[in-house]
Amino acid sequence: MAPTAHKERTRMDDLPAADPAVLDALFLEAHTCYKFSDREVPDDLLGRIYDVARVGPTSSNGSPMRVIFVKSAEGKARLMPGVRPNNVPKVESAPVTAVFGIDQEFYEHFDRLAPHAIDRIANYRKDKDLAQRASFRNATLQAAYFLVMARAHGLSCGPMSGFLHDVVDDTFFEGGHRVKSNFLMNIGYPAEGAFRPRGYRFGFDEVCEII
Repeated sequence: MAPTAHKERTRMDDLPAADPAVLDALFLEAHTCYKFSDREVPDDLLGRIYDVARVGPTSSNGSPMRVIFVKSAEGKARLMPGVRPNNVPKVESAPVTAVFGIDQEFYEHFDRLAPHAIDRIANYRKDKDLAQRASFRNATLQAAYFLVMARAHGLSCGPMSGFLHDVVDDTFFEGGHRVKSNFLMNIGYPAEGAFRPRGYRFGFDEVCEII
């Protein structure tokens, strides 16, 4: 891929300025959290975050994300057998661990969510690969919206994939027959030593092209 010259791009100075404090809170100063304080995350705060995140776009408004927020000692005990050993301390310290799931039959709700797309239901029922790709893509987008909104509400997040999908599916999603686990995310307020130095990120010219 040939690098795109900076002079060919619109200068940042010419764009409407984003609030620096917002950029810091959502991205520039936010880090993946590995260790949490014992400060509680109220249930109604999780609800408020979801109420904003759910507005983010998904294909045909399919909204395939499903979430189980694990907060109680009993819930954590059920979750732990599915967590890989190196991630156990993170889950133990987090006030909340969100189990993000994917409803692979999201299209069955089109009567309420997408009346304009009712005619697509038959295609999704017939083509399971099409349904799987759409559900995975859009559920992951929704989970990312949730992460950003959690940061906007002052929380820190630690998304992770180090878990046993079949165990988590059996425990929380009836074996994954319709809803399958996507990833886990620890949520709370950071403790001392919660963050690692930020790793390298690719620059625009390394991975982007304007044609």
